[in-house]
Amino acid sequence: MTPLDAQLIEHIQTQVAFALKEDIGSGDITAQLIPDDQYITANVISREEAVLCGQAWANEVFTQLGHDVTLTWHRQDGDLVSENQVFLTLKGHARTILTGERTALNFIQSLSYTATITRQYCQLVEGTALTILDTRKTIPSMRLAQKYAVTTGGGQNHRIGLFDAFLIKENHIMAAGSILNAVTMAKQIAPGKTIEVETENLEEVAEAVKAGADIIMLDNFSYDDMRKAVQQYHGLVKFEASGNMDKPRLPEVAKTGVDFVSIGALTKHITAIDLSLRVSQES
Repeated sequence: MTPLDAQLIEHIQTQVAFALKEDIGSGDITAQLIPDDQYITANVISREEAVLCGQAWANEVFTQLGHDVTLTWHRQDGDLVSENQVFLTLKGHARTILTGERTALNFIQSLSYTATITRQYCQLVEGTALTILDTRKTIPSMRLAQKYAVTTGGGQNHRIGLFDAFLIKENHIMAAGSILNAVTMAKQIAPGKTIEVETENLEEVAEAVKAGADIIMLDNFSYDDMRKAVQQYHGLVKFEASGNMDKPRLPEVAKTGVDFVSIGALTKHITAIDLSLRVSQES
């Protein structure tokens, strides 16, 4: 997935429009307490160390609200923000800033968490050939945003959805009759698409290699069996480790020689980064 490609830009516009409608509804009644001609300067502060992500979403919030608000970013997506650091300054119409505040921060705090945790995972395997991948275990309607956050943190995207690559799992194999049948049909259905097969033991790995899979997922394999698979079929196929891939396991997984590790926790176990907006002065 290319960061901020045309598809993502269109998605951001749609996503922000929905989020603003959800929050504002028929109108921000609290903002009406503020004089319409009041202008302010406000700073957004991170209360913890984080990898910043979500600038385009915040920018789009204030673009769609339509009043005069200038956003000055002191850090860019992918930059490390330290505890109590101001990373964004907003200047302009007070009502607009306070109306858009929560929607903008919701996007930044969630996406920055995914970027931050991805960076931590990537650092654990730095200097090895292991690549950190995300999964389809994303928050509904947030898939493209979360996958952008993964790339911002230094990881790579697995398939975006069900349309861009095959991932043949146990139920698919059962329905098709065998790994060979499943892979053969996949090549007929969508020639040229990447074919990945999930395996549970070394016998299934051998079947998947023989069938002509591009990538083989080693689901909950022991370290020894991961090494055996890689040593036996090195150069014939790529290997992806999966299943409870938490931080303590990654260095050992990297030593086995597998190419990828997929981690659902990057996008499904979300804890928002602690952010706050503080008005510094009236303009």
